[in-house]
Amino acid sequence: MKVVILCGGLGTRLREETEFRPKPMVEIGGKPILWHIMKIFSHYGFKDFILCLGYKGELIKEYFYHYEIFNNDFTVELGNKEGIEIYSNHDERGWRVTLADTGDKALKGARLKRAERYVDGDQFMMTYGDGIANVDINKLLAFHAGHGKIATVTGINPASRFGELKVKDDLVESFSEKPKTVSGLINGGFFVFKKGIFDYLSEEDDCDLEIGALEKVARDRQLMVYKHKGFWACMDNIRDMDYLNKLWNEKKAYWKVW
Repeated sequence: MKVVILCGGLGTRLREETEFRPKPMVEIGGKPILWHIMKIFSHYGFKDFILCLGYKGELIKEYFYHYEIFNNDFTVELGNKEGIEIYSNHDERGWRVTLADTGDKALKGARLKRAERYVDGDQFMMTYGDGIANVDINKLLAFHAGHGKIATVTGINPASRFGELKVKDDLVESFSEKPKTVSGLINGGFFVFKKGIFDYLSEEDDCDLEIGALEKVARDRQLMVYKHKGFWACMDNIRDMDYLNKLWNEKKAYWKVW
């Protein structure tokens, strides 16, 4: 099953870092947060990734194109262009990473729609390039398989500034992106979709995922919520970045399931 990760936003609230690199490349413990997200899925055996690139996407391309060099010891024989011997000492074997340019200005729905050509199979997972959690992916997938609807969103309930979910018996009755007040579950990413989600999207730059598409999916009673009561965090600003690095350095990285 493919894992789509949205990596194209500007990250304006983290301008101190994102002026020079895309938000998914901002580091926790010396590794991009994108790497941490991919490690979570890889731990559960899901290693086929589609990265939807936008702002400074070339830096993400460069990172993965040179991944073996950046993450291994190697010997170079000068004067022989093929004379590079790599000594593999990382655990990311078998990762397959598709890097898809989805536009500098596209909203998330458009990015996902433009990546449709790389999605095979009847369902796939999707998440954001700035959120981490100790979500049990196997339980999430089992929940999705059990209800048969188009979409599952992982719901969390910290005090937050993200899309609120109004829920009854695990059915999402409405989806409200960034309401002024939050009283219940919010959108924590870590979605599972059937390919029918693409019917709600277009490749127009202004096609959003949350405002519009997921609101319609909820109105059609095709959106269910998997309730996650464990750790979840996102890197939205410098304070978040410092907090996550503090957890990592103190060996309290609760998302580190690998």
